[in-house]
Amino acid sequence: MFVKEDLIIPTHYSFHDFVVRQARGKSGPLFTFDVVEDVRLLNDASVEKADAHAGKVVERRWYERNRHIFPASRWEPWDPDKVYEQYTIHGA
Repeated sequence: MFVKEDLIIPTHYSFHDFVVRQARGKSGPLFTFDVVEDVRLLNDASVEKADAHAGKVVERRWYERNRHIFPASRWEPWDPDKVYEQYTIHGA
């Protein structure tokens, strides 16, 4: 299973589907492939860079055993029809 920003990405979608549809997650776009300046070339520690949330790859068996424990307890399946505007905690 692939989990991005507390959303379980269904296996029947490809990354291309998310990029083309500009899919949004709980805190913004799920995947951004914008061209930005490479901070490493400037050698300036004062330049900020907006890093994306890292994705997680987990086995479904592990998820089924641990879905009542944080952080898996916050994960929910991605729904293409749902509008993710505010960051919410599932079940709260």
